[in-house]
Amino acid sequence: QVQLVESGGGLVQAGGSLRLSCAASGRSLNGYSVGWFRQAPGKEREFVAHVLWNGGGISVGDFAKGRFTISRDNAVYLQMDKLQPEDTGVYLCAAQFSYTGPNRWTYWGQGTQVTVSS
Repeated sequence: QVQLVESGGGLVQAGGSLRLSCAASGRSLNGYSVGWFRQAPGKEREFVAHVLWNGGGISVGDFAKGRFTISRDNAVYLQMDKLQPEDTGVYLCAAQFSYTGPNRWTYWGQGTQVTVSS
């Protein structure tokens, strides 16, 4: 079992930055691909970015290109720059062992709230 814990959310003004972290409680994320997703009130969950277990295969959602960067070492990070009010939502990380597909995320965190004020 992999328990994921997100941190780094908060309230920021439009144009600001936040760095989110995703870690596995009591264990390493070695061997696991990790993705970030977000969900705004009344909207479906949306893919943000993922990084594969080997640090490669980075994919970023269209809305995030040029603004969000995903990286990993012992944890997985989502650097978010130039934040806009429409980026407001709960950001969740998810993991799967190795990588078997974009819809095969096995483990999910509880999420961290990001609020961007105008």
